[in-house]
Formats: sequence, structure tokens, C-alpha cells
Amino acid sequence: MSKRIAMLGSGFIGRFYADSLLGQRSRDHITSIYARREESAKKFASDYHCDHWTTNMEEAISHPEADVVCIALPNNLHEAAVLLCCKHKKSVITTKPLGRNSEEAKRMLLAVEEAGIFNGYLEDLVYTPKFIKAHESVRNGALGRILWAKSRETHPGPHSEWFWDIEKAGGGCILDLGCHCVEIARSFIGKDIRPIEVMCWADTQVKPIEAEDHAIGLVKYENGAIGQFEVSWTFRGGMDLRDEVMGSEGTIWLNNFLRTGFEMFTTGKGADYIAEKAESNTGWLFPVGDEINDLGYNHMFTDMFNAMERGVSPKETFYDGYVVNCILDASYRSAKSKLWEPVKLDIWRGRTGVTKDSHLAEYDSENFLIKEEMTHFGAKKVILKNKESGKISEKVLS
Repeated sequence: MSKRIAMLGSGFIGRFYADSLLGQRSRDHITSIYARREESAKKFASDYHCDHWTTNMEEAISHPEADVVCIALPNNLHEAAVLLCCKHKKSVITTKPLGRNSEEAKRMLLAVEEAGIFNGYLEDLVYTPKFIKAHESVRNGALGRILWAKSRETHPGPHSEWFWDIEKAGGGCILDLGCHCVEIARSFIGKDIRPIEVMCWADTQVKPIEAEDHAIGLVKYENGAIGQFEVSWTFRGGMDLRDEVMGSEGTIWLNNFLRTGFEMFTTGKGADYIAEKAESNTGWLFPVGDEINDLGYNHMFTDMFNAMERGVSPKETFYDGYVVNCILDASYRSAKSKLWEPVKLDIWRGRTGVTKDSHLAEYDSENFLIKEEMTHFGAKKVILKNKESGKISEKVLS
């Protein structure tokens, strides 16, 4: 069953979405395109064979041939677009972040649920092939109890002018990139585990802007796990996307961009686009094999439309976008106060009253196991802690 899409936004992300939408399932069609500039709307319509173009947002959303609205607009326009989708009872999927803050996100979440319309949150980086495989391994218990999940996204800065305007964007790199990193870590730790508090450092180090261009944060979860994000618009050398997950029984390292095993040298003659956010087209370069797929767009839209057809929720909904916005709000408060700040969640649909998992591993009736190892000289050894006295001892087994 094909879907007819009204695309809102003809810029960088709108075109990424269009390339994926028309390429993965090969049966969907962008029937209407809204852009704020007439020339942009016409160009997009021509490039993607759209039946209709307009500079009036409501005209695109209410178009009788559109089944679903895809929002690829600046952050300050998300809420207006979502409310129009509610008015016209159109299914809606929107780019990240859901809102400029948690209050905007909450209003949008409640609006789509009251309207009873399908809603999907387009968080592409939890749909990358590497993430999907890693997440499956984590859910199957390969890493044991998840202790720490870290995600990093850094690059020289976004493409469009509105990102650099704190009023339109709502923030800097924390909001732009941290939304990815927080949801990645949250997914590995468990989306049903409540985020409790955040400690965040942020600064404006390089760019002549009001918002932050570099930040590092820690997100503490109710079960004792810790999430970490590293985000920057000041990183030189391209786009760096890396994730790490550590559990009681194992570790996963992911590299989605920059150093993925594809390296190329060129003098620059005839070279043009290499990869998203690449800073040069000469010297040693790091292309990506299938950028749209490697960034998760294909799996994301397949999940969205398959869920729509089955009448179920997709993996990422407006509720997830709302939780992420709440965590990022706490990050901004912490960056100002220099203190751990609570995550304020007016709406929580996960588990409650979760306690920190025990870190005490049984060895025998008298001891806890601290470590077991094989030495370089062939002896197997265990280090133990006595349950009663607390004394640390070691025992050579062979």
C-alpha cells in the first residue's frame, strides 16, 4: 500500500528524506511540497516529480491527495505544522528535535493524541544498520546489565542559517545534536527506565553566536546506569558519529561516520560532494558507502510506514521526542547552574520505583567475586571479598 506524502521543507533534510522515501520502498510518492520560497518549492517539485507545490503550509497539509505529512522545517515551525496536521486529521512524522523545549514538545504530544492521529519522531540515528544490530545484541543480553552508554556527534556546524539563530533553533549543539545522542543512550539503557538528573558543561568556544557550540553531559538513570553525550559544532575534519555501550558482560563500539573503513585520496580534480559535513574534497577523505542507508533514513521510513499500515505505533513517537526534550532542558539548566539538575517529566509512561541493580556477584556462600583472570604465566586466579568481614583475598585455582 503506497503512501502519498506532503513534504514540508525543501532544504537539506527535506531532500535527504525525499531521496530515502522514493528509494527504499519504491512505491511511495511525494504529492505536495511546501517551501517558504517559491523558487525552492518549484525546484523541489521538479526534482522529485511532485504533483503540487505551494508556499502556503496549510494548503500542503490539507491537500486531498496527501495521506501523511512529513515535517522537515526549522524548529520554530514544528508546532504550527503539527497543530495544522491535527486540524486536518493527517498522520504526521517530524524531524528532530520535536520541540525547542519540553513545553513545546508536550503541547505537540498532547495535541496529536487528542486528535487521534498517527505520530512518528524521525530520530534517524536509532535506525542505522549498526545501531539496529547492536541494540538487538543488547536486548538479547550479550552485554549483560547495561552500565554506561555514550554517544558522540561532532562536526563543523549545520548547513542552514536558522540553526545559528537561537530564537528559531531554540538552542545550539545540545539541541541539534544532543537529541540524537540522548535517544541513542536511552535506547541502549532502556526507554522504560526513567532519566533522573543531568550534569552538563557547555560553552561557546569558536562560533560568533549566542548559543553553545560545544557541550558534554551525563544523564543519570533510575537503575544506576549512566548516559553520556559529547556534541560540538567546533570539531574539524568532518562529521564524527560514534557510540559506545558497556555492560557487565561486554562492550560495543560503533563508528557510523568518518572512519568506517572507506578511505580515499584525491588531488581534487573532478571531486565534488564526498560526504555530509566533509570539510574538503582533496587529500585523504572518508566517504560513506551508502549515506542515506548508513544514517538510518531507509529503516526509519520503512518502520514509520509499516507501522502506519498495521495501525500500530512506530519505534519512535512524539512521546520519545518529548522525553528527549525534557532531558535536554535539564542539560541547559545544569550548564547554567553547574549542578546536577533534575529531569522534569510531567508525563512518564515507563517503569516506576526501579532500584539500582545489585553489583554484588556471588562466588560462594562466603564470598563475592571481584575478578577472575588468567595470568601471563598460566595460573587461573580469582579475587574475592568476604561477605562478613569485607576482607579482600585472592585464590589461585590452577
